[in-house]
Formats: sequence, structure tokens, C-alpha cells
Amino acid sequence: MRLRFLTLLAGLSTLTLHAIPPAPTSSIKAGFAERDITPGIGMEQPGGYGKSFHRTFHDTCKVRVALFDDGKKTVVVIGLDSLVVPRQVVLDARAQIEKATGITGDAVLICASHSHSSGPVGMVMPGEYDTASDLVKKLAYEESSCADPGYLLRLTHEIVAGVVAANQNKVPVQLGCGFGHEDKVSFNRRLRMKNGQSWSHPGVGNPDILEYAGPIDPQVGVIGAWDMQGQLVGVVVNFACHATTNPGGISANWIQYLEKTIQGGLGTHAPVVFMQGACGDITQVDNLSTSQRPKPEEWSQLVGGRVGAEAIRVLLSMPKITAAPTETRQEVLKIKRRPPSPQRVARSLEIAGKPRAAGDSTITVVSPKRSC
Repeated sequence: MRLRFLTLLAGLSTLTLHAIPPAPTSSIKAGFAERDITPGIGMEQPGGYGKSFHRTFHDTCKVRVALFDDGKKTVVVIGLDSLVVPRQVVLDARAQIEKATGITGDAVLICASHSHSSGPVGMVMPGEYDTASDLVKKLAYEESSCADPGYLLRLTHEIVAGVVAANQNKVPVQLGCGFGHEDKVSFNRRLRMKNGQSWSHPGVGNPDILEYAGPIDPQVGVIGAWDMQGQLVGVVVNFACHATTNPGGISANWIQYLEKTIQGGLGTHAPVVFMQGACGDITQVDNLSTSQRPKPEEWSQLVGGRVGAEAIRVLLSMPKITAAPTETRQEVLKIKRRPPSPQRVARSLEIAGKPRAAGDSTITVVSPKRSC
């Protein structure tokens, strides 16, 4: 009797083993990470034509890292909550990443969100105008937005630390990618005027406006990564719109609300890596609108919330794969600066040479008329 019972158990065990499907596997791994690059109160706020300093804090600025490894090549996408990313920061970070992880510099993409409410990364770089005339040095160092050397070093360090962490965090994943459409929060800031010219930001409701002078890019690009148990481990979102909503104080700008929307809607803390699209003339300001503009906080929520909601829709509907090759290509474009006319230089020097009243920080911008 005992022998028959043991034989029955063995048979049931065999049937149970055969009934369990094999665990899913993946040939691609992904890792995500974040690092804090919030500037300090009193540091310069970049993006304007004159000096401005941070006085309050709104939300954290971050380095956001997405890393993908197909077993043969590892590629990294890094989004910075910053106005720009200086070329030297890219070169230094790539060299340090390669030394720390073995990931080659040509496989590391570093991009800025163009947040006007972030840390001091520009526009004038340390020592950039040391050999210029006294007037130009005064205008550059004393009256323009300047990068902070210490902050640039910190930024480079956190980029590298973020990649190291993402590399350590990588796990086999299921990947999905897709595109959404959001055309209610971005507008082209160049408009055709009745005089035949095209002006940038001619003023909301300007009666001389005829039409937009260029398009927008409404595509919301999304990459999602889930572990083999189906838990979201990270998201990459690409969208083209200036980060100039400035909700008040130090901030990642509307990208904060993009992150909040995705994480809140999906009940996750997975990092959201933002890539700014080709936003040159694309902004949240609609110069054809005659209605009242939203307040900065509301505007930030509107842009980030709508883009984030569209990203969620794409994430929920995208098919997932467990095999995908990684590859990189890069090209460095050396674009010459457009030289100003002698008349414009003379006019600019005339304005710059005039004395100002005490406390007057007004900057006059002499812009060429454009008809293209």
C-alpha cells in the first residue's frame, strides 16, 4: 500500500512539473536611475538675457538615465533637467563613464530638457571671454547669464554616477515602443506678419499676425521597459516643446508634471527619462490666442499632464518584445555662426555704451528683421 502511494505521488509530481510553463526569458537588459542636480538658492537661473537668481524651490532637478544592453552592445540615454548641456560636460562625462563601466563614449547620448528654471549651465561659459575687450567682458561676466564652474563639475559627476547605478540595476526586460499624438499644448512661436516678415513672439493677439510661420511636432515617442514579472522599471518619453512654463522657483519645469502623471496614473515609482525633441520654435505660448494665459503652475500642469496622459495611453497599448538589437550612430555638425551686419554691431555698441540708472537691469535686444 505504501509503495502504491509513493508511486502515485511521484506521478503527480511529474504531471505538475510538466504543467508549469517555462519562465519567460529575454535577451535584452535595461537599467534606470536618477540623480539629484537641484541647484542651490542664490545660484543663477539660466535662459534669460540678463542675470537672474533663484530665490525659491519648487521641485527637484534630476539626471535621468536609461540603459539598454542586448548582450553585445550597451547604449545609454541621459536626460538632464537643465537649460543646455555644454560640450565639455558631454566629453568629460563620456570619458569617465567609459573608464567606470566600459561603455564606450559613442554609445552615450546626453540631452537637456531646456528647462529655464534649472541650474547654472550657461549661457556664458567660465573663461569664455577672457581675451575679449573690457566692454565685452563686462557684458558677458557681469550682465549675462553665466555658468557656475562648481555646478558643471557636480553635473558631470552625477551623470557618471547615474550611469553606474543604471548599469548595476539592469535586469532582463520586456520592451515596448510606440508613438502618441498631442497637439493641444504646443505652438510655433514664429508667425507671418502683414508686412511680409516672420516674427518670433510678436505678441498675443497682435492684429498684424496672419498665420503660423512653421509647424509643430505633435508626436509623443515612448519606450517602456518591464521586468519579467511585468513590473514597470522605466520609461523614456520624447516630445518637442520649450520648457518655459516656469512654475515658480527652482524646477524641472513641466517635465515634473509629465513624471507625476505617468507615475501616478500607473501607480509606480519607475524613473521617467525625458528627451526634448526639436523644439527650436515650438513653445507652449499661442500667439494667436486672445484668451487669458494660464498661471505658471497651471500651465506646467497642463503641458506635463497632457503629454504624460498620452504617454500612459501608449504604454498601455504597446506590444512587448524580449529581443532587440542596440546600435548607435553619431555625427558632429559644425555650424558657422551668422555674422551680424556692421550696422547692427554699431547700434549694439551704442546701446551697450549708454550709462544706466542705478538698479536698472533692462536688457535691450537688437534683433535682425527676418523674412525667411
